[in-house]
Amino acid sequence: MRRNKKNNKSKIWGGRFTSPTDKVMVIFNASIDFDKKLYLQDIEGSLAHAEMLAKQKIILKKDFIEIKSGLLKIKKEIENNTFKFKTELEDIHMNIESRLIEIVGEAGKKLHTARSRNDQVVTDLKMWVRNEIDKINYLIKQVQEILIIQAENYYDVLMPGYTHLQVAQPISLGHHFLAYVEMFGRDSSRLIDCRKRLNECPLGAAALAGTSYPIDRNFVSKKLRFDCPTRNSIDSVSSRDFAVEYLSCLCMISTNISRISEELILWSTERFNFIKLDEKYTTGSSIMPQKRNPDAAELARGKFSRVMGNLINLMSIFKGLPLAYSKDLQEDKEPIFDSSKTIKQCLINLAGMLETSKINKIEMFKALNKGYPTATDLADYLVTNLNFTFRDAHEITGKIVLLAEKKECSLEELTIDELKKIDNKIDSKALNVLSINSSISKKNSFGGTSPRLVKKAISDAKKRYL
Repeated sequence: MRRNKKNNKSKIWGGRFTSPTDKVMVIFNASIDFDKKLYLQDIEGSLAHAEMLAKQKIILKKDFIEIKSGLLKIKKEIENNTFKFKTELEDIHMNIESRLIEIVGEAGKKLHTARSRNDQVVTDLKMWVRNEIDKINYLIKQVQEILIIQAENYYDVLMPGYTHLQVAQPISLGHHFLAYVEMFGRDSSRLIDCRKRLNECPLGAAALAGTSYPIDRNFVSKKLRFDCPTRNSIDSVSSRDFAVEYLSCLCMISTNISRISEELILWSTERFNFIKLDEKYTTGSSIMPQKRNPDAAELARGKFSRVMGNLINLMSIFKGLPLAYSKDLQEDKEPIFDSSKTIKQCLINLAGMLETSKINKIEMFKALNKGYPTATDLADYLVTNLNFTFRDAHEITGKIVLLAEKKECSLEELTIDELKKIDNKIDSKALNVLSINSSISKKNSFGGTSPRLVKKAISDAKKRYL
């Protein structure tokens, strides 16, 4: 029995227990191995909470001064790797509080007045996610900046635009890069919206019902740079929809990273030969000496499944949980931490790949001569200038393409006589629209790919995103 009492005394919550926790349960129950990542947010939240307690005269000012000194010492210990994390103390909150009591004594025991680990942990997590959003948005902006620079460098470089991975119409490489600028811009916008919604402070909700102490939640909220306190104590401690939204945003970012990575992989193959990835972002083969594998891009593409898996993991945890707090919610952190780390790594590598890749302009232009990319321009000419209906023009142009296929030549190489054999109404001016340069220069509708519009779009993108 003495052993049991000693065991319980080591636990902050052990007063009503008479038997020690099973060793297996101690390990199973602990989250310190991963939630120690929240130490900075936990200390910052505790400082704000303690200051509020002193302001409201719930604790003495001298107690706050001691608590503050102790917490700042703990912060240094953790940062200097001298802090000893203990599994038996379960989590970051109890590890810090226990050490605080060791340092400052009785004053440290007053820190947890008017709060619970339930509101404490969700406050920590919100603050951590908020910081991660800022970091990820910074990395997104870096990727956008590189894409815009590359768009500016290659605004007039012509390449095939694809549908179904088949040559469709001529576009500029700059226009292609700007497409991803817009995608990542929406990714950033979603994160900003997520940040706005999560930026309400749960601290003060306590376990689930609020507290009878005369606390000032607005003071704590402002101190921790939240917009306002949360409005319902039950919702405050039981909801993690902000975390689901955050991972949903990361999934969308990962999708766009995967798409551009797939194109970098395809473009670097001998079949395309549009780009050459820098050696910094490729690896070799253990058996084939000639190989340069696009591993950075392949890993970025593959990481999507990891990020998506984490989202499904998180949503599965919350589904069917009754209000308010359940221990299941402890499982929310690892998927969040992992996805954040993964996305940051992917963005950093993507920026490097885009910045260092070498463009093969000649091969891009050669590819334009395959697949009859100006066929649509011919159909449009027949409609605009020769009064064909679009469906008739579409059919006639299809027959012209078939002729070029049989002759194994480009549309530009066909003669006016050959065109007239298909339809006598076709005039010699039709040959002019079959030029690739003519085709791309005429795509002047807003958002189009003409070099003139691309230059304007680049200037606009700089103003909007940089």
